[in-house]
Amino acid sequence: MKKTFLTRRNALLTPGNVSWGWYALGGVVLLLALRLIAPNAFFTLAAPFLRGGDLLTQKSHLFIASIADHSVLMERNNLLEHENTLLSLENQTLRAQYAVLDILVAGGDEPRLVAPVLARPPESPYDTLLIAGGSRAGLTRGMEAFAVTTGSTSTRAPIGLVTDLTADFARVTLFSAPGVRTSGWVGTRALPLTLIGTGAGTFSATIARAALVSEGDAVFVPGPGMLALGKVTRIDADPASPAVTLRITAAVNPFSVSLVALYDVGTAAQDAFRVGSSTP
Repeated sequence: MKKTFLTRRNALLTPGNVSWGWYALGGVVLLLALRLIAPNAFFTLAAPFLRGGDLLTQKSHLFIASIADHSVLMERNNLLEHENTLLSLENQTLRAQYAVLDILVAGGDEPRLVAPVLARPPESPYDTLLIAGGSRAGLTRGMEAFAVTTGSTSTRAPIGLVTDLTADFARVTLFSAPGVRTSGWVGTRALPLTLIGTGAGTFSATIARAALVSEGDAVFVPGPGMLALGKVTRIDADPASPAVTLRITAAVNPFSVSLVALYDVGTAAQDAFRVGSSTP
């Protein structure tokens, strides 16, 4: 009797799977090559997806925050229709732009560029922002970025420096990024200190106990004018130590920055900004 031998087939190498597998692998390799060879073109292609991811993240945060209260969730589901959401986002952008223009008119200086934020944490690496503006718009490495806070008063708050850019996009590294040390000063007496980024818009700094720094004192970094980076929110003291540790919170939440103004402030801010430095 003739024996029939069944050919063992690899499920991963069937014609259909091979085709889709190679297509997927080729797509990944093509994206990686594009990111390395032409980063500006890569970010141009990725910008719509980043905007969509940012909008999806905002909607997800609203959904998670409201899920604890079913009645609030039902009310928001009735209100947050597609057209209303688009109008709300447009109004927020217009208010932010108005606040920037209001501050610029009052301050008398003009930024090199006012650019929207394409990606912020958690879409971008923590304490970095990807903005829609690059060398084609006149930006250079070392320019200082400012965010605008709106409330009872509008202020321009320094948040970081441009550390990398392409023709149409730039990366802003925030002063609060872990490993970043920035020279600054605190309080009305302008006491010098070194700010150490601890992530998510927070800092720490060590200063002599005799300096008599208090909670709520403003903290400043080099830039145009007397602009506060944040304020002292807590002071940790060891009775046996002559120094105290200041816990500082940025004036602007990095998770909510939607628009930045870029200024050429010379070398002062660049000299004060050190990434990964071990210098005290």
